[in-house]
Amino acid sequence: MTHDTHLIEAELASEVVFKGKLLEVRKDTVQLPDGKESLREYIVHPGAVVILAFLDNGNLLFERQFRYPLRRVFLELPAGKIDPGEAIIDTARRELQEETGYVASEWTYLGVMHPCIGYSDERIEIFEARGLHLAGDKQLDHNEFLEVVEVSPKDAKAAVWSGQITDAKTVCALFWLERP
Repeated sequence: MTHDTHLIEAELASEVVFKGKLLEVRKDTVQLPDGKESLREYIVHPGAVVILAFLDNGNLLFERQFRYPLRRVFLELPAGKIDPGEAIIDTARRELQEETGYVASEWTYLGVMHPCIGYSDERIEIFEARGLHLAGDKQLDHNEFLEVVEVSPKDAKAAVWSGQITDAKTVCALFWLERP
């Protein structure tokens, strides 16, 4: 986008402030478009996928899961982190099976969202899965506890409007139900 050059900031220096298993926090010195300098703190994230998984009855698979930072249970679509070197479709297939026990015969890539553009480079790739069948038990990580539930698309959208669903990746993915 050459017409955006007047908005671009240039990295002058970059420092890793924290590096954990999932996230890295960086502090960069940047040159602003007007020539002045400023600091930018942000989180480096490996990326994730979210899945609109349709059962044969038209309902979607959802998960109820406790999320520690907000200390409450959330209703959200199946999702998970992209492993290093992993193709995003493989992440989607793996996460669906691990978290729900289902596999899908049909996959469609829908798009990408950036949930926290002010402080993270995270991207979440959005997929649709159909032709679901149970392939066995969930294969949750040792520290992962969740409950799989099915919700109709109509009830899911109503849950967004009533404030029951506030998870950004779920809200954004549900928006794809309205595509022409």
